[in-house]
Amino acid sequence: MHVYEVIRRPLVTEKSTRLGELGKYVFEVDRRATKAEIKQAVERIFTVHVRKVNVLNVPGKPRRVRQDRGYTAAWRKAIVSLQPGERITLFEGV
Repeated sequence: MHVYEVIRRPLVTEKSTRLGELGKYVFEVDRRATKAEIKQAVERIFTVHVRKVNVLNVPGKPRRVRQDRGYTAAWRKAIVSLQPGERITLFEGV
């Protein structure tokens, strides 16, 4: 899998902004991506050193539109911890 296919987009929420101050950054990643692939992708795209990767599988939520019932898409979230003193400038000023 190509490094730009592993990371889908950064997640910018209140919680992820607070984590950014601690050197942790949150991304939506491909559901098939492993921790090693996520680490390699972040290091190559942002030229930083990754210390740790935590991964969460977010299940789809049940939704209903009139009579039709279904689920939103399930997705995968990665919380990437960087070495002390390193930052990803993409998140600065958001």
